[in-house]
Amino acid sequence: MAMGKRKPIQEMLFVAHNDLPRSAGHPFYVKLNVVLQEADFDTWLEKRCARYYAQEEKRGQPSIPPGVYFRMLLVGYFEGIDSQRGIAWRCGDSLSLRQFLGIPIGEKTPDHSTLTNTRKRLPQEAFEEVFQFVLKMAVAKDLVSGKTVGVDSTMLEANAAMKSIVRRDSGEDWKEYITRLMREEGVIEPTEEPSAEELRRYDKKRKNKKVSNEEWVSTTDPESRITQMKDGRTHLAYKAEHVVDLESDLVLAAEIVPANHADTQTMTDSVMQAQVNLQEAGSEQQIEEVAADKGYHAAGTVELCESLDVRTYIPEPQRPHEACWTDKPPEMKRAFYNNRRRVRRSKGRRLQRRRSELCERSFAHICDSGGMRRTWLHQVVNVTKRYLIAAAAHNLGRLMRKLFGIGKPRVLQGEGGLAALVQLIRVCLVACNWRSGTPRSDNAAADLIPVAAA
Repeated sequence: MAMGKRKPIQEMLFVAHNDLPRSAGHPFYVKLNVVLQEADFDTWLEKRCARYYAQEEKRGQPSIPPGVYFRMLLVGYFEGIDSQRGIAWRCGDSLSLRQFLGIPIGEKTPDHSTLTNTRKRLPQEAFEEVFQFVLKMAVAKDLVSGKTVGVDSTMLEANAAMKSIVRRDSGEDWKEYITRLMREEGVIEPTEEPSAEELRRYDKKRKNKKVSNEEWVSTTDPESRITQMKDGRTHLAYKAEHVVDLESDLVLAAEIVPANHADTQTMTDSVMQAQVNLQEAGSEQQIEEVAADKGYHAAGTVELCESLDVRTYIPEPQRPHEACWTDKPPEMKRAFYNNRRRVRRSKGRRLQRRRSELCERSFAHICDSGGMRRTWLHQVVNVTKRYLIAAAAHNLGRLMRKLFGIGKPRVLQGEGGLAALVQLIRVCLVACNWRSGTPRSDNAAADLIPVAAA
């Protein structure tokens, strides 16, 4: 299949002008398209993805342009839609989103199956480079610091139910496993089949029961892991870890790992990935300081960060006894106490407050209002692809907010929406510089407000 290219909208011929449904376009998406066009996003993306498509079309129609595909994923974040079916329906239903995608009225918008095939065709490296491209846009606007970062993680509900788990050793599901235990203890006869109520009653009363990842695995998504969610539920999940720039509120790295990976195991890798993303984005800044919560504290993690010339600000959890250093290297002991001294300073407390604010805010934007708290995809690689673009969309929103004062299209629906719309329209008028050359007053921008708000 050959790769389609994004072209200017060509409306249908021989159709009366008044019969065509038209949209003035959403002010946010119009300005977002301008920002992407200034960065030459579509040209770069088509050159980057050309290697994964046939150079000459021999059968069928060309695929959707990569720019359209990634714009639809951006829509998923900005509109808070978690599934590909929902994204495809929303883009086909909205005239303003059609304009954002560059699809004329007479053409169909991509189906959800087309989104799936495109995701399978493109490797994870392409999604990582799109994330780095957005970060490069922020670096070009001088919005990235990168010296001090905060690290935190959260759980994403996997697209697999607990009913799908089976024993790793025997392949038994929960019902077969409990039935076998009841027969071994003589609760039922060898040929007797217990009822669902008897199974639940027996399972509730038996002691030393646990559902560990070493013994159970999901048949639906084997890479998901059993864990406890923040609301207390036990569910199959993945872990998302953010590295956030504490100066600019931008996500420098967004890593997806199985939910049973400890924070102390993944922090250093995430920080190093953030450093790689900064370098690929054209920034020469080295990450010098890392702030994290006490769940990331471990002597080995602190010592590894210090060996990489990264100062840590990680508070210690309460322990019943002091650390023993008889069998530990002196470098680990020195790094441990250096971290303790830094945390107790006023700067350490200030960084912890800043980390709590910005890291939790990034999770609220991406996972809660951005539709990524529950994934509808299987396997780490597929979840990573979708999550990286959601994180890139978050950075685009931060960029739009810094430039124009509005970071999401739904901001215009709130109480301050009209005031925000006034600011966005004025910025658009100044940026365009009224190509006709005719000077305008503030009243001209005010006259546009009722039209755009409608």
